[in-house]
Amino acid sequence: MALAILRILFLVVSAGIAVAIFTSATMRDADASVPWWVIGGMICLPLIVIASDAAVRRKNLATITAIYFGLLIGVILDFVAMLALEPVLPLQASHPVRQWLPVVLGAVLCYLSTSLLLQTRDDFRFLIPFVEFARDVRGMRPIVLDAASVVDGRIVDLAEAGVFDSRFVLPSFVLDSLQAWADSDDQQLRVRGRRGLDMLARMRANPALPIDVVEPGAEEAGGSLESRVLALAVRLGGRLVTTDPNLARTAGVRKIAVVNLNEVALSLRPNYLPGDPLTVRVVRPGEEPDQGVGYLDDGTMIVVENGRDRIGRSVAVTITRQLQTAGGRLVFARPDAGRG
Repeated sequence: MALAILRILFLVVSAGIAVAIFTSATMRDADASVPWWVIGGMICLPLIVIASDAAVRRKNLATITAIYFGLLIGVILDFVAMLALEPVLPLQASHPVRQWLPVVLGAVLCYLSTSLLLQTRDDFRFLIPFVEFARDVRGMRPIVLDAASVVDGRIVDLAEAGVFDSRFVLPSFVLDSLQAWADSDDQQLRVRGRRGLDMLARMRANPALPIDVVEPGAEEAGGSLESRVLALAVRLGGRLVTTDPNLARTAGVRKIAVVNLNEVALSLRPNYLPGDPLTVRVVRPGEEPDQGVGYLDDGTMIVVENGRDRIGRSVAVTITRQLQTAGGRLVFARPDAGRG
């Protein structure tokens, strides 16, 4: 609505300028006529401008800002350079050097400034997209989500618990992949895609969880989905959240800060000390003849000494020791006769 009003006002102002030009010409000379190309230009120019603006639907704000600042810096440098060259310029105002040097120098400086900012815009924090990140999260780096972390869903629970205080960034190509999965003929992909979209809808519904869908830049134009996510994390200087161990290792090699949700879940498991009492249900026999095995709610395996004859029962046990293995944590316990 606002854009439509702006375009209507632009047309009205353009019509007013055309009327002013025609009125000015007739006031100077009653017999004078405004050239047809002036009238046609004033009618066609606003229509061409509006049509061109409407044709470009997706506008890269970083690129537009870089061009704006490049032109501004170029004009300022041109003015400063002309002041510095004033003592050595010819005195005659009509001299070609005085007439054309500011134009040529200004064009060169504007081009160089704009080219420099376009090539290095990701390193400048005054550009609008990055200023928005810095202002909203007080300098914290944005959190880049990949498809695996969105489908996993635990990131939503952690965010709602207040663990993260940075803005979440979802690459648009990850959203497109989730949509493609949700429409896939493969049942597993369809379930994963729909779960991912449900998680995103849940985050969108919570105003305390800011999440932005970011369009890819030139660096993320090709390659696999994982490599494009890594490239975006590098470009934004953000932290990557994933459940894919291979992607986490690759991010570590590229010196990208990464949060592996599986490692977070492991670190949040309770730490049991010798002598701590527990109640565990023995579900199967262990490797040793007298051992029974049970599991806690978080998946931790409990090996109960003298527990083989208690299979199928809940047993009060006391922790004796724990062992960290490559497959996870292993806790040993013995039945507590005093607690039944």
